[in-house]
Amino acid sequence: MSTPSQLPTVALTTGEPAGIGPDLCAALPGRRLNCRVVLLADRSLLGRVRGERRRMNALPDYDPAARARGRVEVLHVPLAASCRAGHLDPANARYVLSLLDRAVDGCLAREFDAMVTAPVHKGVINDAGVPFTGHTEYLAARCGASLPVMMLVGGGLRVALATTHLPLAGVPAAVTPQRLESVLRILHADLRRLFAVRRPRILVCGLNPHAGEGGHLGREEIEVIEPTIARLRRSGLALVGPLPADTAFLPERTATVDAVLAMYHDQGLPVLKRAAFGSAVNVTLGLPIVRTSVDHGTALDLAGTGRADPGSLLAALRLAAIPARPRQR
Repeated sequence: MSTPSQLPTVALTTGEPAGIGPDLCAALPGRRLNCRVVLLADRSLLGRVRGERRRMNALPDYDPAARARGRVEVLHVPLAASCRAGHLDPANARYVLSLLDRAVDGCLAREFDAMVTAPVHKGVINDAGVPFTGHTEYLAARCGASLPVMMLVGGGLRVALATTHLPLAGVPAAVTPQRLESVLRILHADLRRLFAVRRPRILVCGLNPHAGEGGHLGREEIEVIEPTIARLRRSGLALVGPLPADTAFLPERTATVDAVLAMYHDQGLPVLKRAAFGSAVNVTLGLPIVRTSVDHGTALDLAGTGRADPGSLLAALRLAAIPARPRQR
């Protein structure tokens, strides 16, 4: 049974075994952490960085029935096939998904207070015959959430996305009044729930250059975005926009709002990653659980070298533990 004085327990999935996820975990023991971390991984992966095997092998096994025996513990999940750093193998795709499934099940059962994910490789999972567009969509399906919202946090910015992993040609049709309203309501609610923002102010980007230039460069602002914003303002949401994306991120504008909503992936994320790459955190909104992730990919060329930077992982753990209060287990 947890007490308020205990640290929250965060499940950390180590992601693609050939990538840098297992290596990043080698940086955790000995650091000051604001949570109890349960590494979901095959133990053989955790000591592959030179000089780390003895320390990683000394980490205690996770026992859900026991009190925390350390700040970092290991829940061993065996690989499906042997793995070499930097070399993808579709045979381990199901292993990668099993880590996510175990973490989600533990969060839903209140065994874990939150989950953090190291990067996965979408291509190799699809090569294994498993349709997979990303963590965000997969976790939403596992949690029964109808609409997940991706938001990155870093560099003094919070940038959420109205659409996520879509080809650019498919974005205009996906920005519907229904979707935009749902995304804005989820963003508003989770800024309050997860970030303790009492009355969130949200800046909304337009879809087209110059926010459509009065309809001359596209009519989505006139027909979809502006009417939706007006309707939500009447219901009490504090919304600004739609504003042209090329000036929406000026410091004098972002300083007056709590988050920016971009219409598509590459409209908003290049700005945030320019400001905070390597220390930013990916947060999935609209889930019944707390989930954060790193802001980067699998970096196959760095796997096993010991040169991977754990900054984003440490930030993701810190952020996950803030809204994750220890629960009665």
